[in-house]
Amino acid sequence: MRKLDVPTEVRIVSEKLAAAGYEGYLIGGCVRDLLIGKEPKDWDITTNANPEQIQEVFPDSFYENTFGTVGVKTESTDPRLSIIEITPYREEGKYSDARRPDDIRFADTIVEDLRRRDFTVNAIAYEPLKEEIVDLHEGIEDIGRKTLRTVGEARTRFAEDALRMMRAIRLSAELGFTIEPSTLAGIAENAPQLGKISKERIRDELVKILNTDAPMQALYIAQKVGLLSHIIPELEEGIGCSQNQAHAFDVFEHLLRSLQHAADKKWPLPVRLAALLHDIGKPRTRAHDAKKNDWSFHGHEVVGAKMARKILQNLHFSKEISEEVVSLIRWHMFFSDPDEISLSAVRRTIANVGEKRIWDLLNLRICDRIGTGRPKEQPFRLRKYISMVEEALRDPISVAMLKIDGARIMAISSEKPSKRLGWVLHALLEEVLDDPIKNTEQYLEERTLALLALPEEELRIVGEAGKDRRSEEDEKEIALLRKKYKVV
Repeated sequence: MRKLDVPTEVRIVSEKLAAAGYEGYLIGGCVRDLLIGKEPKDWDITTNANPEQIQEVFPDSFYENTFGTVGVKTESTDPRLSIIEITPYREEGKYSDARRPDDIRFADTIVEDLRRRDFTVNAIAYEPLKEEIVDLHEGIEDIGRKTLRTVGEARTRFAEDALRMMRAIRLSAELGFTIEPSTLAGIAENAPQLGKISKERIRDELVKILNTDAPMQALYIAQKVGLLSHIIPELEEGIGCSQNQAHAFDVFEHLLRSLQHAADKKWPLPVRLAALLHDIGKPRTRAHDAKKNDWSFHGHEVVGAKMARKILQNLHFSKEISEEVVSLIRWHMFFSDPDEISLSAVRRTIANVGEKRIWDLLNLRICDRIGTGRPKEQPFRLRKYISMVEEALRDPISVAMLKIDGARIMAISSEKPSKRLGWVLHALLEEVLDDPIKNTEQYLEERTLALLALPEEELRIVGEAGKDRRSEEDEKEIALLRKKYKVV
């Protein structure tokens, strides 16, 4: 007996199955995660009841698949527990297409069900009421050894469902486990079978790999065993493609290291994808520069953006993700050479990628830099650029901040369009900068009429003083930005 920490919602479902005379075991990833000490993402139960019998026990449930899985609703507000899936014990027939079993049969015992599972760490069952663990394939020992191994012969498991090969690599990265040698050999032997898997399923597994903490390791292994050529073959063009003196690694390793930095920073999927693909066009644009006696890659960002679009379309990524990744790749060379960075150039970059994506672009640049082998992610030039992006994006101090404008001034007075309107607005702005509480329609309208009553020269002096004050406040804010990024 061994007690694992099972939520109340799961225990209640188990109790109802037992009360109706059926077995009920927690199975798969949730048991594995409980044994490792991780919080499970979802909860699955397997039973000797068939779907109709399960639904008799749980009338408010749904059954809409060919695997016999019934979704049982709970009253939990936790999305991981709001639906608990119950599947009958089952056996699977032959796999003719390396994708799905030709037929599925319900089995009588948990022993038969565990025999069909993919990896030993996923073939552990737990009965929460009796606190009983069923581990027929040394899954607990493999968890202790941090080893990923197939249930039964590896070549058979991977020949059945080729996507299991990507799942092995993903789980290895997620769990920090080593893939056992015969399992790795089974992947290498069956790698061409991945070509039979739909692009959508490959994409979904790739996304999970990219979102792990160790995507570089996962894709490196995928390349070594022959899977990468069925996922993103263009990446392999970078193997052995040496770069210029600024880079310590070939294009392939540079891309993997850039991706890994995005993962280390917990940056979102579009940044990770862009980091992985940002220099995908380099092998096709590489030319030797006789003057510099070095390699050049002119236009690689344009070629790379086109290649990335095709890659992402092939893998059926959403239009939204594809557009963002392609945009980041297209503009990732936003300041490759110039020593001087102008605010107008920064504004052009923001216009190219959009305000929402500019920070992702800067993060991609950081990944690119770390991927070269340089330890410092934000040198002076990049810090200066970031400060200028903040400057370009911030709301400038201007009369637009006021709760009154020129049209309103003319409406409440007999004033016509003239310099006097500007003088009044700048005089009002100075007062609001001193005391923001004054920025109300009532106060500003009353103060406007008082200012318009002043002699023209006096109004001009007050207005010009307000304009100067606005410039001073702008300069103060910009100075603070420079100090923030240590580019004073």
